[in-house]
Amino acid sequence: MDATPVARAPLGFSLDCSLIGFSTLLAMPAEPAYVPDMTAPMTAEDLLQPDVPERAELVRGVLVVREPPGFRHGEITVRLASALMIHVDAQSLGRVVGGDAGFRVRSDPDTVRGADIAFVSWERLPQRSPVGFPSLGPDLVVEVLSPGDRPGETLAKIADWLSAGTRLVWVIDAERRLARVYRADGTETTLDAAGVVDGEDVLPGFSCPLASILG
Repeated sequence: MDATPVARAPLGFSLDCSLIGFSTLLAMPAEPAYVPDMTAPMTAEDLLQPDVPERAELVRGVLVVREPPGFRHGEITVRLASALMIHVDAQSLGRVVGGDAGFRVRSDPDTVRGADIAFVSWERLPQRSPVGFPSLGPDLVVEVLSPGDRPGETLAKIADWLSAGTRLVWVIDAERRLARVYRADGTETTLDAAGVVDGEDVLPGFSCPLASILG
C-alpha cells in the first residue's frame, strides 16, 4: 500500500488511533506525491483516461500518484494473494484481485481507492468483471504497508474501506512482523509473526500463518 491522501475532508467512519494501536506504526516521511494543478475535482471516469499515471488513487476528487512500492511489498502481496486465490477458487466464493485494483468508495467528490489485494463475493458482484471501478467496498481488503506510509493516512484509507461496506481489513506490517485486523463492527486485533490471519465469516475456512506470508 503506497498511496497518500492529499485532500482533507470529514470521514464517514471514525477511528480512534489511541484505541487501535496505530501509534506503534512507522511514521516515516511519505514519498513525494504528484498532484496535478486542477481547477475542478477529478471524477472516477477521468481516472480511466490514458494520460493518467498507472499507480494513482483519487481522494476527494484529488489525484494522488505514487512510485512503485518495492520488491518486498510485491513479494508479500503475491504470497498472500496466491493463498487467497486457491481458497476462493476451490470454494467458488467470488473474485480475488490485486495490483491496486480500484474501487469507487465515495462520490461527489469521487474517491477511488486501490487495494493491494481484495476479495469480492459472487453475491455482491455477480456480473462480468467491470472494466472501471465498481461502487462498493470489497468484502475483504489487504493493505501491505510501505516504509513511507503514515499512520494517519493509513487510517483514513481504512476508514474509507469500512465506510464503503468492507467487512474485514488486514494491514500487513512487514517491518514490525505483525498484522492488524479491522472489522466492520469496530473491533481490532493485532497478530504477531506467530499468529494466523483468518477469513472469519468473510472467507470461512481460510487461514494462513503470518510467518509464511512475511517470509
